[in-house]
Amino acid sequence: MFNNFFNRFRKGLGIDLGTANTLVYVRNRGIVINEPSVVAINTRTEQILAIGSEAKEMLGKTPPHINTTRPLSGGIISDFEVAEKMLRYFIDKVNESERGHFARPQVIIGAPLEITEVERKAVKDAVMNAGAKDVWVVEEPMAAAIGARMPVREPIGNIIVEIGGGTTEIALISLSGIVTWKSIKIAGDELNRNIMQYARENFNLLLGEKQAEDIKIKIGSAMEIGEKTQYPMRGRDLISGLPKEVMIGDGEVREAMIKSLRTIVENIKGTLEISPPELIADIHERGLLLSGGGSLLKGLDQLIARATEIPVRIADDPLTGVVRGTGIMLDEPDLLEEVAVLSTKQ
Repeated sequence: MFNNFFNRFRKGLGIDLGTANTLVYVRNRGIVINEPSVVAINTRTEQILAIGSEAKEMLGKTPPHINTTRPLSGGIISDFEVAEKMLRYFIDKVNESERGHFARPQVIIGAPLEITEVERKAVKDAVMNAGAKDVWVVEEPMAAAIGARMPVREPIGNIIVEIGGGTTEIALISLSGIVTWKSIKIAGDELNRNIMQYARENFNLLLGEKQAEDIKIKIGSAMEIGEKTQYPMRGRDLISGLPKEVMIGDGEVREAMIKSLRTIVENIKGTLEISPPELIADIHERGLLLSGGGSLLKGLDQLIARATEIPVRIADDPLTGVVRGTGIMLDEPDLLEEVAVLSTKQ
């Protein structure tokens, strides 16, 4: 019956509703939307002014009556109404490009591991209210593992670390289920905040979040790699109140982030320590997979490999792993039925 249902509705959407970015996969077309999860609102009129990339460009640059907000925090919906409007915008955008074929689409959406039943239902309700006909919720590490073509249905240990904007999720997968896992609220956004705090404490410099992210991407690293590099850090001098530029080195950026990076590594080790020995034997042979935008931090794979003494590799195109996994499940309904944690069919 499940297969017949999907055969009748050949079109479907996969959504990675992330703290930092929202990606949408259209069946038979691939990824059609990859936009920041940011919304700009006029607080005088409650009108949505911009969503996605356009709204992100407004961050920190708006007058008092325009509020730029992220409707998700730590991978969980923190502003239901704004999240619903953002989802509706993206679904309508797909609908326009498909000439109405997605009037009421079937949707698979990823959700964090450490999420309550109420929060999971809020995700489902937001998608339904945004125009979906049916919704399946799948745990994000599972979707990312499927997107990386890991053999999740086999009796083999597959460990994946999904480092997003708001959360880092570590999951050991076997036989279409998550055996052991840990989820922490330390990920890409927290590393940005680490750099902002370092600039304040060491240079008396008030740094914007976008500047901190640029520094992390340009010269950030988890270990010393190659030649030393520097990057201009621009913000407001906390003493004079005037604009100020300071050159920051890769070693200083690493120092700013090291405590958070060690926490991620310790939680990976903690997950391995509580895993069944038979699966640990598989992991020792097969290694660990890094996914999510945070996995692109230079040297992070080497730092984890050195601490855990197991091979570590980075997924192909780690930024899109979750949404590509939802795309595979749209084509394999039996697999979706095995791994979905919540489904709603009208």
